[in-house]
Parts: sequence; C-alpha cells; structure tokens
Amino acid sequence: MVIDLPGTSLGSPSVNKPLSGAIESVRVGQFDDDTTRIVVELKDGFTLDPQQVKFRGISASEWTVDLPAPVRGGTQNSISEPGGERLSVEPSARETQSAEATVVQNVQVTADGFLLAPGAGGQQPQTNGKHGVDKIEVRQLPTDPPVTRVTLRMKSSNTQWRASVGNSGSVVLSPGGTSGPMLTRSQQVLVGRPAQGSLARVQSIDLASNGTQFVVRTDRQVSYTSGWDQSSRAYWIRLASSSLAGQIPQLDGNSPVSFTASQEDAETVVIWVQPRSGVQVGRVTRPNPQVLSLQLRSSASAQSPLIRDPNPQPLPPRSSIGAGDLPQGSNRRVVVAIDPGHGGRDPGAVGIGGIQEKEIVLDISYQVARLLEQQGVQAVMTRTDDSEIDLEPRVSLASRVNATLFVSIHANAINMSRPDISGIETYYFDSGEDLARVIHASILDGTGAKDRRVRQARFYVLRKSAMPSVLLEVGFVTGAEDAARLSDPAYRSQMAASIARGILYYLQQR
Repeated sequence: MVIDLPGTSLGSPSVNKPLSGAIESVRVGQFDDDTTRIVVELKDGFTLDPQQVKFRGISASEWTVDLPAPVRGGTQNSISEPGGERLSVEPSARETQSAEATVVQNVQVTADGFLLAPGAGGQQPQTNGKHGVDKIEVRQLPTDPPVTRVTLRMKSSNTQWRASVGNSGSVVLSPGGTSGPMLTRSQQVLVGRPAQGSLARVQSIDLASNGTQFVVRTDRQVSYTSGWDQSSRAYWIRLASSSLAGQIPQLDGNSPVSFTASQEDAETVVIWVQPRSGVQVGRVTRPNPQVLSLQLRSSASAQSPLIRDPNPQPLPPRSSIGAGDLPQGSNRRVVVAIDPGHGGRDPGAVGIGGIQEKEIVLDISYQVARLLEQQGVQAVMTRTDDSEIDLEPRVSLASRVNATLFVSIHANAINMSRPDISGIETYYFDSGEDLARVIHASILDGTGAKDRRVRQARFYVLRKSAMPSVLLEVGFVTGAEDAARLSDPAYRSQMAASIARGILYYLQQR
C-alpha cells in the first residue's frame, strides 16, 4: 500500500522498519522534491481489502491509518499504486518469476542503444543515464502465457525508440531506429517466450453491430496493448503470444476503417486500424475472452449512417452561459488535452455498487473530446483505452502536441460510511484558475450537482503542465446521490456536455 504526501519533505533520512507477521515492513522516504512516500509492504501471498483502509484525522497535522487484517491470497501481490496520483513503485527484489517466463538478466549499453538479454534471473538494470534514459524498469506480469514488461523512463519528451526481438529472446532498444514498432516516452515493450504450440491464433477480423465495432477474434484469451501512432494517425493493437491463422480477408471499400494485420515477430501480431474521414476510434473492450472489440464513432461531418449514435443525448440547460447549443470554437488552431484519470491495474476510486472511477471518467472524456471536435477544436486524449499511464507521460503528451489547455477528469471518493457526501470539486494550481471557475460554473449549471467549490492544489499534472490546467472531480462514487447519477449514461452525457461547454466558453473569452 502506498501513501503519498504531496507538498511535504521528510526532513530526515529514509526509514525502513522491518515488522513481523503479514506486514513485512514500513518504508518512508522522499519520492521527489516535494513528495514524501510511505510504503506498507505485505509478505508474498498476503493481500488486504483497500476499501477497508480508513484514514482518521486527529488534528490538522496528525492522522492515523487503520489497516484491515491481511489475508492470504491466491497469488502474489501486484505492485500497488496510489489513488489520485499514480507514481511508479520499484518492484520488490523478492518477487518470484514463473518457471516458463523470460527474465531480463542484464542490460548492456551499446553505441546504438540497449541490449536486454534473457536469463534465469536478474535485478533491476542500470542505465547510468546513457542515451537520455534515466531508468529501465523490468517487471514480470501475472499473465498466462508469462510476459515481461520493460518500461523506459526518458529525460526528453520528444525521444522516440524502436524495439526488435532476436531469435534468442534478446531485445534491442534503439533511439530513432529503422525497424520495429515506434515507442514514445515511457512506452512499454512486452516480451514473452511461450512454449511451442501455446500461441493464440487470430482467426478473423471484421465489423459488427452495424459497423460500430471493429472485432478481432482469437482461439483463446490474449494479452494486448493498444494506442495511437501520432505520425500516421492510425490506431494499433498489439497481441502478445499470438499468430495469424492464415490470410485475413480485408474489409470492403465502404467500411468505416481499413486495417493491416501482420506477424511483427514469431510471437506477436500487430493490427493497424486506419479510420476513414469522419470516423473516430473509441476504446478496446473484451466482450468475451476470445474477442477484442474496438469502438467506432462518427464525427459531426460523417455521412455514413452505419456509425451514427442511435440515441444522442440532449444537451443540458444553461443559465449563466446563455441559450442555444454549444458555443463555437475559435477559428485559430486550438488543441485541448483531455486526461481520463487512472486506468489499467489502477481503477481509481471504487464506489457504491462497485462502480470504478477509471471507467466513468473514460466515458465522460470520450464524449468531451467528441463534442469539442464537433465544434472545430482538436481534442487529444492521454489514454483511449483501459491502459496504465504514469503521470509524467500524460503531461508530456500535452506539451508534445502543444496543447492550449489541459483538462484532467477524475471522480472523487471518501469513506464508504459517508454516502451523504456528494458534489463537484475543481482544482487548479497556477494559471488555470480562470479555466477552473468557468468549467466549474458550467458543470453546476448543466447538471445541478452540489457545489464543493473551486480549490487550489499541487497535483502533479497541474504543477507540471505548461498550459492552463485543471483537474475535475465529477462527483463522489462513494456518495449515494453522485454514485447513482454517475452510473447513468444519460447523466454522464450531461456532465460531458457541461465540461465541453465550459472549455469552449473559456476559449471564446481568450
């Protein structure tokens, strides 16, 4: 369990207190210049229910954390990450590896990059700052077949890397190379070496649901990663431990997307999806273990009826912003970075009925981006699927696309014993105060939610963003009123329209 204290310094050397029983140790250290981190490490095989962790304030500067009794789990603990501010935690050196897994034993610095060699065991590699890389993180994922994740932490926001896998299982990482998949800052390389005959087979790729779903079918469940390639404006889906089952038929010329599927290496299939004009790509979902489904949406200019939203939600009423639909965007080039919080292993807050913050905010963020695009404002999302992204790459993406504004969307939570607390909070750090107040007012007008004020805070994505930035808490998933509303797709559409309206109104006033 990780507890971060932003805006604090430890004021003393790091502390590592060994304990006995299910809790192995408590560590306290300075994570960065203004964040103190507390790590409670459980013994292998134990876990605890995060919803039963309770914070109790004793005074303005003193508090306690009550932990539930750890219980034995079926698998090793994954590395926990804090809710709200997701920061990397180094894996424990005691983490065991699957007997059939590829383990990166050492990293060799070469003139062209890094060579990651497999072996029977190893430790976290050192880069010594070579090639602009601060750190290479290696971690075994609890997947079947086993997969090793390699993450580069880079100094430069515009560094691009390529990866290739040799027959021996070694991985060559090179900056700006000429072959292999392109990786951007803090992107990840997934390397697996399954036993012969254990590869999943891609059986078909086609459209479903009246052209609104791009569907990939395999003969068994596969691990996958996905994302946008900014240079080609294509969406990629990379399937680990997979092979193509012969030639995959192409879609007809009237389809909303085209695609190419190829065997990237002996154990990886990559699918590139190119949307046609007026088509927007949504997120990847898994309707069942053997199917991956990529959502397709139309923009306002699309003429094909196949991918139009059959039940568009009405825009919310407005009082302070005036009558009519969404205000038009500016004629000058404007880029808004939309940041759906959390994702992947980090669900964010989990509330009443099991609703998860990461799913709520991704849905709202998609709709905000769609509404902005309809008004002529380019929207760039920091994540478009249920993937893990650290805080720094979110900020870097906004800088890389020269975003005009940065809007991070989250949902709030408090102890499950306080369902009476609901409402909207909006945060800014420095230059985002005006933006925060305009969006906050628009949300209150459009949704009728309770007002929990605009506040100043030192969240990483606000402090590190170069443009006006805000962090929106669209309600409490632990609040009886908010949880019911956020579970309703129609209300999420109202929330998205209110956020988009606030953004557009702010842009009009600049």
